Amino acid sequence: MKILRICLAQINTVVGDLEGNTDKIITYIERARSLNSDIVVFPELALSGYPPEDLLLKPDFIRENRKYLGRIINASKSILSVVGFPHISGPKIYNSAALIYDGRLADVYNKIFLPNYSVFDEKRYFTAGDHCPVAAFGKDVSVGVNICEDIWYPEGPQRIQALLGGAGVIINISSSPYYAQKIKAREDMLAKRAKENSAFVFYCNSVGGQDALVFDGGSSAFDYQGRLLARGRQFEEDMVAVDVDIEKLKHRMRPAASRGACFCLPKSSIKTIHLGGVTGKENVFPGKIEKRLGYLDEIYTALVVGIRDYMGKNNFKKVVLGLSGGIDSALVAALSVDALGRENVVALTMPSMYSSSGTRQDAEKIARNLGIKLISVPINGVYKKYLDLLKPHFKGHKPGVAEENIQARIRGNILMAFSNKFGWLVFTTGNKSEIGTGYCTLYGDMTGGFAVLKDVSKTLVYALSRHRNEKETRPIIPESVFLRAPSAELRKNQKDQDVLPPYPLLDKILDLYIEKDKSLGEIVRRKIDKRIAKKVILMVDRNEYKRRQAPIGIKITPKAFGKDRRMPITNLFTK
Repeated sequence: MKILRICLAQINTVVGDLEGNTDKIITYIERARSLNSDIVVFPELALSGYPPEDLLLKPDFIRENRKYLGRIINASKSILSVVGFPHISGPKIYNSAALIYDGRLADVYNKIFLPNYSVFDEKRYFTAGDHCPVAAFGKDVSVGVNICEDIWYPEGPQRIQALLGGAGVIINISSSPYYAQKIKAREDMLAKRAKENSAFVFYCNSVGGQDALVFDGGSSAFDYQGRLLARGRQFEEDMVAVDVDIEKLKHRMRPAASRGACFCLPKSSIKTIHLGGVTGKENVFPGKIEKRLGYLDEIYTALVVGIRDYMGKNNFKKVVLGLSGGIDSALVAALSVDALGRENVVALTMPSMYSSSGTRQDAEKIARNLGIKLISVPINGVYKKYLDLLKPHFKGHKPGVAEENIQARIRGNILMAFSNKFGWLVFTTGNKSEIGTGYCTLYGDMTGGFAVLKDVSKTLVYALSRHRNEKETRPIIPESVFLRAPSAELRKNQKDQDVLPPYPLLDKILDLYIEKDKSLGEIVRRKIDKRIAKKVILMVDRNEYKRRQAPIGIKITPKAFGKDRRMPITNLFTK
């Protein structure tokens, strides 16, 4: 039995760590070779890390990439290595896949479809490719290689590679940023591409966190009938080995030109690279199919990975956060412990005259349940000094938002003092519902270096907190935290619902307006009160200036604040 063995190496790289990324790639090449693999595949831009952004504008960075690629070429003996890297040719830069065979650079594939939406800015940096290489292993099998976005289009390069290049195997290397349940849409698409091109499809994805982005891995393989053969672990590095029976491949139904195929490039762009034949195999790898994570497990894991890698890749050891006794800070504390270990999480409780005994007690319970250090820094004295200082200037004006926000800013100053003194990174605890409506204090509770819940709605905060409790024999977050009406506790008897609609309604409006770009009229047609919807929309629009000054946070939805949603601050369009 002739077998083509392909290893998908889903690895966690660091942007700009050319030496570290190269060492890891070479380690995985050696692992694949020890498995008698014919091909080892790495993610998109694995050498540079993804996304390299404006590092690509530095000529020295591109040159250094090419130097380290030379090390990988020398290490690729008796195996085809497919490695993503930034490639320069003349004045142009390409998002490329190096096809390295037996110690030589056999060819370079340049990405053809360059995404320029959501978090992607590829047309800012890259030039689109204009040829489709196919690697022929003797007369046994031909393999087409393309990159990420290319395969999302039916008329993409896989079509010309399969139909004109005779490729029975398509390899797609990717760095696909995570959002909830994206893996299902991705696998549905890959299965469809396999069937319509009558080809085995192999997909290798990145894994790990990079700034606000998380990559979920889940590398996969499909046979020519669209059946799932293998799936790697989500959010973890993994090596997925899959065998293709060449005899079965030869007897598959070939894709037919009569379907009215449309190509992204001229037919002359196809190019065949001739390699050696397939090596003999003594055993057969059936491929493993890791179970997909459930909805809440997936999101929770993404948040943990985002925290872990942001801290680790930026050389932070400990985090400090304000633990109020509310649901948001409780979830951030739990996520931080799961990502970093209890010894690396410090919480501050900073009660004022408006802090209830219930929230104080819950903060202590949460810290005790998580096993983290809790430091109490009451702010009453400092707050009184602020009021005394401002009293002659505020004379004749009733107390209001200014006095409330002073408390939040005192707390922000205290957190930053601990950060400066001990080198701890401050985590903010605000959620997407609050940040979306501006129900947060600039230079107060928005103060910090990383916003864990920036893309997590309030209703999802409750669901994730319940989910985390269910993993324990006893709840980490007390039931009283779930039952208490949300409050900033900046004045007597304050409740969030004094200003905001109930969170289930608010989050529904925010989802329609922010995630789905619905107008006020379209939202009202969903049987939502026009007065409430208009109020929420105005809050969102008027607080763009706050979001521009907020720390980055982990993306878990298709439209996170930041690169996903780029609204002007000065904006008079109100419909």
